[in-house]
Amino acid sequence: MTTASPFIHSYLFVPANRPELFAKACASGANAIIIDLEDAVGPDDKAAARDHLSNWLASGEGCANKVPVMVKVNCVHSGHFGDDLRACRRPDVAGIVLPKTERVDDVASASAGAPVFPLVETALGFSRVAELAGAPRVQRLLFGAIDFKHDMGIDGDHEELLFFRSQIVLASRLAGILSPVDGVTAEIDDLARIEADAGYARRLGFGGKLCIHPGQVPIVNRVFVPSKNELDWANRVLAAAEAARGSAAVLDGRLIDRPMVLTAKRIIEDALRRAA
Repeated sequence: MTTASPFIHSYLFVPANRPELFAKACASGANAIIIDLEDAVGPDDKAAARDHLSNWLASGEGCANKVPVMVKVNCVHSGHFGDDLRACRRPDVAGIVLPKTERVDDVASASAGAPVFPLVETALGFSRVAELAGAPRVQRLLFGAIDFKHDMGIDGDHEELLFFRSQIVLASRLAGILSPVDGVTAEIDDLARIEADAGYARRLGFGGKLCIHPGQVPIVNRVFVPSKNELDWANRVLAAAEAARGSAAVLDGRLIDRPMVLTAKRIIEDALRRAA
């Protein structure tokens, strides 16, 4: 149940104070689930939510279908952080999602157990994104776009955030960690919007997307998997390059260069690994 895979694209949040939803989340088709002790749980329900999480994990149900179970703890200075971490020190917790990560020390505080997935949600956190990406035990960065927009006073989801998304992708690449995961789409019932948002994130270099409803999961999974048209294109590129035997090759009026061949190979390798 490792989270260290580029093939984990959909991460489904489930409130920690709704234990009746845990098994349903696992059965949703999501590549991983995130049990949320932070935003989804009111201040008076934090302790009960931790108990729900601990009891469910202790029952063994969390490992039943081999879906990685991650936990979103409360932020470092919340007053709940230490208790949350103690509840997560179990081998069946596959990752710690750390909200409002702003310092490498925040990551170090959360890294005693499972791998850490910092949420970049504030201006200060973004200003240190390269440091966060390179911190020990960080496996992947998550972009908390909604909180980030609020912190920055930004109104808009696409070109308004293009610079910030691109820098998070760049920082991840330079640090040698998995490609980052984009934030949630708040419009639960607008399936076209979810598909468009997921496609936009993928084109920018993100490797997955956070989900807040099971209905979003199959769309995200589909968008981040190579399509039939992509596979057809990749096979045609490799066939043309092989037929050229080292000479210049052209496909559909475009010169086939080395980056194109490498892209085609990656698409086919991805498809083969998923089918294995």
